[in-house]
Amino acid sequence: RFRLRAAIMLFAILGGAIIVGQGVKSWVKERVQEPRPFVVWLEKTHHIPVDEFYTLKRTERGHLVKEQLAGQQNIPVFLRQHWQKETGFAFPSGHTMFAASWALLAVGLLWPRRRTFTIAFLLVWATGVMGSRLLLGMHWPRDLVVATLISWLLVTLATWLAQRICGPLMPPREEAQEIAEREQES
Repeated sequence: RFRLRAAIMLFAILGGAIIVGQGVKSWVKERVQEPRPFVVWLEKTHHIPVDEFYTLKRTERGHLVKEQLAGQQNIPVFLRQHWQKETGFAFPSGHTMFAASWALLAVGLLWPRRRTFTIAFLLVWATGVMGSRLLLGMHWPRDLVVATLISWLLVTLATWLAQRICGPLMPPREEAQEIAEREQES
């Protein structure tokens, strides 16, 4: 039976977890100020000191990246353009926090209902997002690990709140029987 109030509260809790996660990410980035891997590479190959790079305004950093990489034919155009736009700090990865939060929320909320396809899909998607951040030179592995840990903490809190406010997340008895029958058929 669909419970509108519980569904609205669950939606608010899930949205809140994602928004709080992005806020935590921004707060940590400003305090840690870890340079992105491609910025460190620029320092080594184009002699642009990391400290000087980050004293520039965001738009100035983008112009500098464009200028320095204009003749770099070995770097794909899409990657050069991406680097021009993403000139902020690396730690922790906001993309990873977003993707990991949704994947972990799926595990926490859908596992009792045995929605394994949805869970697997979101876990593969989150892993792809994380891998792409490394391959694009946007993050260090530790950025992803810490982002996932922060996401896990927020998701644990969100799941706990959802159970307290929205009621049990376990399926009702009738649905549990249906799940058991489905598992026996497969």
